[in-house]
Amino acid sequence: MNPVELRDVTYAYGEGELRRPVLRDVDLTVSPGEIVLLTGPSGSGKTTLLTLIGALREMQEGSARVLGEELRDAPEATRVRLRRRIGFIFQNHNLLGFLTARQNVAMALEQDGALDERARLARAGDLLAAVGLAGHEDRVPAKLSGGQRQRVSVARALAADPGLVLADEPTAALDKASGHEVVKLLRDLAKSRGVAILLVTHDPRILDIADRIVNMEDGRTVPTDRAMTVTA
Repeated sequence: MNPVELRDVTYAYGEGELRRPVLRDVDLTVSPGEIVLLTGPSGSGKTTLLTLIGALREMQEGSARVLGEELRDAPEATRVRLRRRIGFIFQNHNLLGFLTARQNVAMALEQDGALDERARLARAGDLLAAVGLAGHEDRVPAKLSGGQRQRVSVARALAADPGLVLADEPTAALDKASGHEVVKLLRDLAKSRGVAILLVTHDPRILDIADRIVNMEDGRTVPTDRAMTVTA
């Protein structure tokens, strides 16, 4: 089963004379363990597509099968259940400033009824160590650098063993070194776990981490001659 299978996905904002098409007949498949970058100019539909795949907004036209769930006409309960199986990474980290790094990651495990608080915090600590933040577990976000905060968000996204990770401009606020460290970390963790990653970016510095690059223009995917196989 492919984590993402889209067919003829079309989406528009507004209604009537104010209707503005954003996506037009988009087809996209992402395989297990594959890292796909979505590139293209601002307004080309990349983030809208990501939010549809992440079940953050309702489908309008076409078919979107994500982790085996069809999102077209899916009830809210199905979308909520699916969101719990997806790891999200955002440009601005979206960490809670009054919680430590460990607590921010542990929050992603609160839906797991099999883990008590001690077990959640222990797993969060293990994940932070895996992303290179051993010794920083009890710092609040304000005491971490931008690259470290994004590492916390990576650990949080992977906490519940997701079948898919969606990342929206995760390196936009980082310098070159920190940005490349974060995406290399994502690549290495995803490959070791067989997790697919769909990453929206404008950042040309990170194209080398992709298995495949999909370019978008005016709401459509367009052919690109940039495709590669990433080696360890």
